[in-house]
Amino acid sequence: MKKSKRIVIKIGSALIAPEQDGCRSRYLLSIAQFIVRCRTRGIEVILVSSGSVAAGSHLFPNTENATIAVKKAMAAAGQTEMMATWDRFFDFPSAQILLTHGDLRDRERYTSIRETIFTLLDHGILPIINENDTVTTDDLKVGDNDNLSAMVAAAADADTLIICSDVKGLYNKNPNLHADAELIPEVTVITEEIYDMAGCPTSKVGTGGMKTKIEAAEKAISHGIDTFIVNGFEETTFDLLLAGNNPGTVFLASETPMQEAVHWMTHTASEQGELVVEDDYDMSDEHAVLSGESITEVKGEFSVGDTVLVRSEDGTRLAKATTNYSSCLLNFLAEQDESPISEKIQDSIGPVISEQDIALLEKS
Repeated sequence: MKKSKRIVIKIGSALIAPEQDGCRSRYLLSIAQFIVRCRTRGIEVILVSSGSVAAGSHLFPNTENATIAVKKAMAAAGQTEMMATWDRFFDFPSAQILLTHGDLRDRERYTSIRETIFTLLDHGILPIINENDTVTTDDLKVGDNDNLSAMVAAAADADTLIICSDVKGLYNKNPNLHADAELIPEVTVITEEIYDMAGCPTSKVGTGGMKTKIEAAEKAISHGIDTFIVNGFEETTFDLLLAGNNPGTVFLASETPMQEAVHWMTHTASEQGELVVEDDYDMSDEHAVLSGESITEVKGEFSVGDTVLVRSEDGTRLAKATTNYSSCLLNFLAEQDESPISEKIQDSIGPVISEQDIALLEKS
């Protein structure tokens, strides 16, 4: 934290509306003071705040069996209350940014989001970001604000991500069930063993458990962002952070972070279709391009500029990439018999995927 210049802090629903009867300042005051103290030290802050549904639920009866439409209405009503609550704590301006995964996975909109965040920070305005639950659909939603906060941290070129939880950090076993559970203060590499330590969600209000927090940490550290999982319910957490101490679990940033465009393609953009290539096709060549001759099958419907998954015939996920051609054209070419016309088309077509638009995936 002492070296941080720009941080993202993620707050969950249980901190915003612990009793689901509107926003409460019980836990938010110490978080707001932390934000103020960071800004006083010259640290830029971006706040990712859940809680709109929880904040607005008290305005609707029978919320336990609420329909999707009612939950969206809760989000609409609760979002204004949540923003008003945050605004009450600060003597500087704040700005609301509501996002869906559809906004983040579209490169043009993603770039626009980056520019908006940078402009707000340049003018001393606190960006407060939440998923747009009022309009999002299953196809467009991120689903949890842990992963959203990691995507935002990457988009904002932050150097630190702080995810507030209801436990101190990652334990080797569930601390709510095992008295001998031990806190893991530092993680350098996220492995399957680390994921196995993640328990189920314990909060009745939030949607993200420890697993989503580790997923978020994995996204963030691959972009060079140190990530803390801390207990947001304890005031001492934020004093320790400001003092340069670790109050929970820190996931250390990769020493060789991904470039911004590659990170976006790997961790934010979702594939719209698949290109199946021959099993012996080598995607690891740094000058690799994907030509039509190497593709054995085209799956799904996608347009020029969409992100697609490249996999081998045996099912191995090789890469995510931006396609230069639509699925319609690629299928058309695949269906053509060898003829002078089809040969001319094949000869004139450029690479389906260019080398600068490929993000290799680690083989599991």
